[in-house]
Amino acid sequence: MDSWIIYSIGFLAQILFSSRLIIQWLTSEKKKQVSTPTLFWSLSLIASFLLFIYGYLRNDFAIMFGQALTYFIYIRNLQLQNQWQRLPKLIQLFLFFVPILIVIFYYNNNVIDVELLFKNEAIPFWLLTLGIVSQIVFTLRFVYQWIYSERRKESALPLGFWVLSLVGSILILTYAIFREDPVLFVGHILGTVIYIRNLVLLNKSK
Repeated sequence: MDSWIIYSIGFLAQILFSSRLIIQWLTSEKKKQVSTPTLFWSLSLIASFLLFIYGYLRNDFAIMFGQALTYFIYIRNLQLQNQWQRLPKLIQLFLFFVPILIVIFYYNNNVIDVELLFKNEAIPFWLLTLGIVSQIVFTLRFVYQWIYSERRKESALPLGFWVLSLVGSILILTYAIFREDPVLFVGHILGTVIYIRNLVLLNKSK
């Protein structure tokens, strides 16, 4: 596949991720407190799927791993906001079982591309390790947010979410520089600024 198509998919995913952050940021600025509109989770779900495909096409396990971990958390937050239930049943089933379709797509002649993903000369082991650790830290923010929201029985973005977002984003930026990945770099530059702003808003609200 042509590289411009691959990068287009990646940049489209990052545009959606950035859009969700901008929408969340503007909503929070308007309310003078950190707020999470439904569109935030809807865009997250679509962007996550696209970025997973981008990671696959780039033979980048770290990207795929990070998106696979958060996909169902996005769905759960839509459920907590009573928006998931409003989708047609057919769309619900399709979105819910997309990971299975991706796993099928992940196979190459019935053999997982282990050589491409874990023995890729473009990604030495130390860099792959950095990428995986970065994605784990970045993903922990949603695990934390999920547990926090389940306890409150409503979707919310607490302080710990933004702290983990900032730390994870800085680590991914470092990975992007060494990986020479413009998609990750551009996406997380904007995110870092918004994470800092949300931490400022949370501090003021206290």
